[in-house]
Amino acid sequence: MQKGGPIAFPSCFPKWTACMPSVKGVHSGSGNNGHLRIKNFLFPYLGELVAIESKYIKVEGLNIHYLTAGEGSPVLLLHGGGVDSASLSYGFSIGPISHMHRVLAPDWPGYGNSDKPEIEYTIAYYIDFLGHFMDALGLERVSLVGFSMGGAIALGFTLQSPQRVDKLVLVDSYGLGKEIPLRAISYMLVRLPLLHKIPWMIRKRSRGMIRRSLRRAIYDPKAITDDFVDEVWQLMRIPGAERAVRSWRKDEVRWGGLRTNFLDRLNEITLPTLFLHGMEDRLVPVSWAQRASSLVKGSRLHAIQQCGHCLPREKTHEFNQAVLEFLAKG
Repeated sequence: MQKGGPIAFPSCFPKWTACMPSVKGVHSGSGNNGHLRIKNFLFPYLGELVAIESKYIKVEGLNIHYLTAGEGSPVLLLHGGGVDSASLSYGFSIGPISHMHRVLAPDWPGYGNSDKPEIEYTIAYYIDFLGHFMDALGLERVSLVGFSMGGAIALGFTLQSPQRVDKLVLVDSYGLGKEIPLRAISYMLVRLPLLHKIPWMIRKRSRGMIRRSLRRAIYDPKAITDDFVDEVWQLMRIPGAERAVRSWRKDEVRWGGLRTNFLDRLNEITLPTLFLHGMEDRLVPVSWAQRASSLVKGSRLHAIQQCGHCLPREKTHEFNQAVLEFLAKG
């Protein structure tokens, strides 16, 4: 393992760090290699400074970037698809959760500061990758927290290798249904490259367009801060950033519905499971989580009011508290 160079980390902090303005300013733009710059840094939490490190590790020949902090039982925070990264989804959660656990938050291949090979990006690929990532770090057993696409990967990995998972948290998780709004239009859109490329090009040239597009995923417009928009804008400008998104969507959106749907296998899960979901999620309806939780014996569902799809970012305090309380239960 080697420590990473500087990359970008959110420059706004949640309410418990409002008294620490000196922490701001680590968000420093793009490097010459097209990666974002994020430094190792100290995150203030409960009156203490938590050291969060930016590192790289070789996994199946790829340079994989991850953020890590803390000691204790390992917890992997798995980000979603679209425009996302470990720092974007979990930048305000790594510090608090690392107060009780060893936290590792990777950028998936094709995302953030990790390599972006020209391959087919599928849920099956990411499930296998997760096992290789754990092997590279010497992790035999972990708790998994997966958001959106990361939730589907965490769920698939749990079904494939239940002996390697201690607890499972699924956050606004994909993989819990097959229904697609406007099915025919969605099917055609993902198979016409130009129709995917043009909106991407427009958004990455306009912070205003990014802000408008985020309104589908965020319930409270006040949560779409200038810093949030700038983080998304910087991620979109990384060379090759759209490759994994385009490939994954093409694989997932089928004529008969979404390809990844674990509903029929949820009764196989016997380990402690928590479903966290925004009540106003317009991308993955809360009804999916409600249905899924009824199929996982002993699972819990925590639906958060006035929250859209990006729960870890929109309701950070509630997310951190729910995850920590769940992981603390015997």
